[in-house]
Amino acid sequence: MPNRTSQLSPARPAAAGSRPSRAGLLGGSAPILTSAVLWGTTGTAGSLAPAGAPAAAIGCAGLALGGILLFLTSRGARSLPARCTGRERWLLVLGALAVAGYPVTFYPAVARTGVAVATVIALGSAPVFAGLLSWLCGQARPTARWTTATAAAVLGCTLLVLGPELTGQATPTDLTGVVLAVCGGLSYAVHALIGGRLITHGHPSGAVMGVLFGAAGLLVLPLVLLAGPHWLATARGAAVAVYLALFTVCLAYRLFGHGLRRTPASLATSLTLAEPAVAAVLGVTVLGERLPAASWTGLAVLALGLVLLALPRSRSRQR
Repeated sequence: MPNRTSQLSPARPAAAGSRPSRAGLLGGSAPILTSAVLWGTTGTAGSLAPAGAPAAAIGCAGLALGGILLFLTSRGARSLPARCTGRERWLLVLGALAVAGYPVTFYPAVARTGVAVATVIALGSAPVFAGLLSWLCGQARPTARWTTATAAAVLGCTLLVLGPELTGQATPTDLTGVVLAVCGGLSYAVHALIGGRLITHGHPSGAVMGVLFGAAGLLVLPLVLLAGPHWLATARGAAVAVYLALFTVCLAYRLFGHGLRRTPASLATSLTLAEPAVAAVLGVTVLGERLPAASWTGLAVLALGLVLLALPRSRSRQR
């Protein structure tokens, strides 16, 4: 990424050689929000997997199939490593490891702490990590708007997913699960930042996402086999894996990469806090779950934070 203030600062310029884009909501935020909507369906889809299917295996199977498919269907993905500098190749390796690290850490965190706690810790920590890493690397400086909007979104996310726990009997939290969820948030922030940097260096967004996720898919494939792939042989298990691969990996990350061409990774990770909102609404409408008043309040606060993040800045305030 260029060493300049973005949103965190105003929208970044499009990658070299790409068409001039409209900054703001339609330029980069809309594809990222669409990705978050698709990611929000993962919990509902995963709940339809056959009983006994390991949670980590479900996530890794989706990544393995979807990542390899994304690589094979992305123009320029196969030749991207040859076009990269030595430093960029190392970034590709680190980015692939970060992508593979997310399901390996997040899904075990869910098993230990529950969906609510793992979700709020991973998704709530990701934009914070992204903002701090961008700042430390000299890519972007946090603005008051980004800080306020992200804080509101994280608070809303916390109220949304922890609302049931706040109104019921408190239960001890598994420390190992908390650490794993934080690692999941860090993994997500790292691969978003690396993807954004490579894209702003002029590499096609589809090729970058294809290489990162294709390599990550190969890395997690042995874990799927070791965990026992018997559930994939059932019609329901295969349907869940194919849905996760096509929509929550292949399509979602293609859109996410497109959005990163015009949106700072720190802002992108904040916008993906829409994911738990989608998951909560699907839980109510599809799975018949109920949300307390605290969760609905959190949903409203989260929505306000996302609107503030997504709306384009006025031209008079951009550099």
